[in-house]
Amino acid sequence: MARLGIDDLEQLKGTHLDRADQAELLSTQTECSVIFHNDEDWPTGIVMSFIVVDGTFWLTAVEGRLHVRSVERDPRVSIVVSSAGSGLDGRRMLSVRGEATVHRDRETLDWFLGEFTTRLQPEDPVSWRKLLDSPKRVAIEVRPVGITASHDQRKLPGNGRGIPKKG
Repeated sequence: MARLGIDDLEQLKGTHLDRADQAELLSTQTECSVIFHNDEDWPTGIVMSFIVVDGTFWLTAVEGRLHVRSVERDPRVSIVVSSAGSGLDGRRMLSVRGEATVHRDRETLDWFLGEFTTRLQPEDPVSWRKLLDSPKRVAIEVRPVGITASHDQRKLPGNGRGIPKKG
């Protein structure tokens, strides 16, 4: 019988990201890949900054962009968050399926821009908010409907790459 992380990486059962580690990843990481269907109905994706508030993803864009048009046509999206560049130890990944809603109303934009800029630019949220608060700005809310996949390489011997443990 093959040993996961020692002999091969075939059966990854048990390497999912636990809820507490999902929360840590989502509160630490600031960028995600958003996957949607383009005008030709091909899956495509972009990297966007995000925040999570009460389990819901929030992003922003400008009216008329492909991803805004696309989620209004078909609200089904996937969001993939990895630990790359976050400073967290180990390779971690979470893929979430969700339904997107585009918000244009002033009340939602005011709330969202305050949360977004404070979290992602804490040194000077006011200046960034001034830049973002443009006439065509929208907020995109993505309500998760399920987890597609997750992975926590820290659960694998040898760092998941065959590296012997030290000591």
